[in-house]
Amino acid sequence: MNLLGMLPVPPNVAITALATLAAFVSVIALWQAAFERDRVTPRLKALAARRDELTRATAPRRRGRRRAAKVSLTRRVAERFSLLSEQAISASMAKLAPAGWRSRDAAITYLVARAFAPILFVVATGLYVVFVAHLSHSLRLIAVAAAMPAGAKAPEIYLRNAADKRRAILQQSLPDGLDLLVICAEAGLSLDAALQRVAREMALTAPLLADELNITALELGFLPNRRQAIDNLNYRTDTAAIRAVVNTLKQSEKYGTPLARSLRGLSSELRDERLMKAEEKAARLPVLMTLPMVAFIMPLLFIVMLGPAAIEIMSSLAQAL
Repeated sequence: MNLLGMLPVPPNVAITALATLAAFVSVIALWQAAFERDRVTPRLKALAARRDELTRATAPRRRGRRRAAKVSLTRRVAERFSLLSEQAISASMAKLAPAGWRSRDAAITYLVARAFAPILFVVATGLYVVFVAHLSHSLRLIAVAAAMPAGAKAPEIYLRNAADKRRAILQQSLPDGLDLLVICAEAGLSLDAALQRVAREMALTAPLLADELNITALELGFLPNRRQAIDNLNYRTDTAAIRAVVNTLKQSEKYGTPLARSLRGLSSELRDERLMKAEEKAARLPVLMTLPMVAFIMPLLFIVMLGPAAIEIMSSLAQAL
């Protein structure tokens, strides 16, 4: 029996359709055979990415040539004047950590700045009072003498201001981070995975807090003592709010208490504290606005209200005279 003759389409069209279908099925079969899902390869790639991330976090960052030259020059100056004692570097790193500078090179730069800032301030002040400012001899001596303690305190003041600004930013963004951490803990994630997820979610809105949480998660993964990784978070930030979070995490690690419940209560307290500070600033605003109102607004009101009357009185007196 001729089956092709019984078809409602011409035989050549039917043969072409069957050949096309067979070719399509063959391509699909070859595609699935060549690109069969491998469950091991993605896991190996994830482990390699994790290893690279740990290496980047623990290794010093690459610097440009110009910055590397500056750091090398600063190191040579510090070695020349014997400023590189381990005790001084450790103390400087402890001061620089809350401001966000955690490298050894930053500590060396800070030591060199503290050593040479008084000299630079004295030289700059001396040149200014001699060639620019026209002052008496006694005032020049007073200005040059005051430049030395000012130069000695300038690096400390700059460092304190930078640390205070960073603490304020961290404390402001911490309640939102704790809320996300509570959600991750209630979802069943471990502390390491929860910190990494919160750091990834807050990378754009709160980059400073995300950086600290990411470093803590990485240290929890490779440090032998997990309590040391949590203590390092307090060492790097030196903030009262984060210190409370650190104590909560340490208690959870030690006694096995529910992490979500503790963090929820702490987040509520920090949010209430932030609201109270905002209300306190709002309550101080009328007192702070009193002096500008008295100094700038009230005289204008008196001029507008009493000016026409004063002009009329002066005109009347001039006509009477």
